[in-house]
Amino acid sequence: MVNLSERPRVLVTGGAGYVGSHVCKALSAAGFLPVVFDNLSRGHRRAVRWGPLEVGDIRDPAALARVLTRHRPVGALHFAAFAYVGESVENPLSYYDNNVAGTLTLLNALTLFKVRALVFSSTCAIFGQPGTPVISEDLPKNPINPYGRTKLMVEAALTDAGEAGDLRWVALRYFNAAGSDPDLEVGEDHDPEPHLIPRVLMAARGRVGALDIFGSDYPTPDGTCLRDYVHVCDLADAHVAALNRLLDGGASGVFNLGAERPISVLEVIAAAERVTGLGVPVRQADRRPGDPPKLVADSARARSELDFRPRFAAIEEMVEHAWRWQQTNA
Repeated sequence: MVNLSERPRVLVTGGAGYVGSHVCKALSAAGFLPVVFDNLSRGHRRAVRWGPLEVGDIRDPAALARVLTRHRPVGALHFAAFAYVGESVENPLSYYDNNVAGTLTLLNALTLFKVRALVFSSTCAIFGQPGTPVISEDLPKNPINPYGRTKLMVEAALTDAGEAGDLRWVALRYFNAAGSDPDLEVGEDHDPEPHLIPRVLMAARGRVGALDIFGSDYPTPDGTCLRDYVHVCDLADAHVAALNRLLDGGASGVFNLGAERPISVLEVIAAAERVTGLGVPVRQADRRPGDPPKLVADSARARSELDFRPRFAAIEEMVEHAWRWQQTNA
């Protein structure tokens, strides 16, 4: 077994959060030592299990310099972002400060310390309402909220920085992250919890009131929105593949990550009822402004260039893993 101190180190900003912590587990399994840099404002100290935790903020260049000096990582994975759409509308300047200004501070620090490989956690929110049910990477980008706009701005900064210097980068645009680690070592733990699957399960357990269904009159088979759910462990595997691509000298690029299967709100509820054996109380609510009827990824580029092959593509698997995590940890 390779001594931990001998493993190549990777800086993981926001590594105490939902996706970041799952990626840290995958990095460790792939032979890396993840060094988590997180201010713990939204992440959890207990989720840092596969390498050291350095508490700090990406907007603090001195803190970044100390960590980069101490660990000398071979690459970086960047998850440290605010990610609630509604919050971004209510408080947009905090999103531009953290997501954009913070990333620029990070990029300057990585440049100074000659860290040439960066994997960025992006989002399908950069597309806005694309006007087509299946979304490829090359469709026009027209985000409809500050959260999506901040992510698109970072992608633009990465493009320009890469063209001007030695930085090579990959932006992974994931769709609806779902599920939890099947081994129950980490899982989804937001406060408040905005995501559909954990909220469905919380409603089944009586931990929240009736689940609001925002619109039941969409032009879809059952009238509710269709979304593309991708298991968080499959996302983690894609991040490791993207990092290896860059460390092997591969080109920069953008990739959509989804299971390519449209799942409706009612189908998620039905899956939860099958998995748990419990009923899910629901309440009909008005449509939310800006919710498209259907968003599904075209992940062909990721399959071709990152060998992206979801291991947990069935919605029942995602719900089951999330359910087991909730039963054990909440």
